[in-house]
Amino acid sequence: MNNHRFVKRITATATLARIGRWAAAVSAAACLSGCVTSTVQEVREAATGINAGESIVVLGRQKRPNSGETEIDFIECVENKMGGGSNQIKVIDEEDFRDALFPWFEPRTAPVNTSDLPELMAQPALAERLNELGLRYMVWIDGSTNRTDSAGSMTCSLTTAGAGCFGFLSWENDSSYEASIWDVRSGNAVGKVSSDAIGTSYMPAIVIPVPLIARVQKSACNSLANQLKSFIHNG
Repeated sequence: MNNHRFVKRITATATLARIGRWAAAVSAAACLSGCVTSTVQEVREAATGINAGESIVVLGRQKRPNSGETEIDFIECVENKMGGGSNQIKVIDEEDFRDALFPWFEPRTAPVNTSDLPELMAQPALAERLNELGLRYMVWIDGSTNRTDSAGSMTCSLTTAGAGCFGFLSWENDSSYEASIWDVRSGNAVGKVSSDAIGTSYMPAIVIPVPLIARVQKSACNSLANQLKSFIHNG
């Protein structure tokens, strides 16, 4: 009887050791990410350039009927990327810009896209305020990140022997953004830059779920910001 108990203890210990090794492997795998494919394109309509002391502002599409709103965190990401690293550009925070230009760029009254800017910019008071800010370019971003597909299933349970999940999930996200660049000094649109990223995330689970996330929105942000800096500097 004692031998039987001893064997059971040995078996339980070995099982726990295997789970421990598996959990360690899972933790290492969690550092990985899903697969992301990104593309970036630009269309130039006029020459660009920026001088010391000049700045830009990055604005997102505001929510309108039958349309979504460009995510605030994406706008902040592009702002941070353009304001740092190589070829960095002075960027005015979007909220600070709206406060300084009140009431022209409040969410309820802001233009929907750059095609609405000529009429707005013709107002002398607005032009004077923009000149005081040293603003050279408005970058108008339209787009969003959406989940386009999902598959798989997962079951989790809690018993007297412990808790665990079993299954496999996958989902695909699509980030699609287009930035229109408006030259405040010339009063014209100078071009567009678009960034698209598609990625598939995975979550396998054998006792412990392991999310392998495709950083789709981050990839689209990095591509768009880098291309915008190149577009403005190298025009």
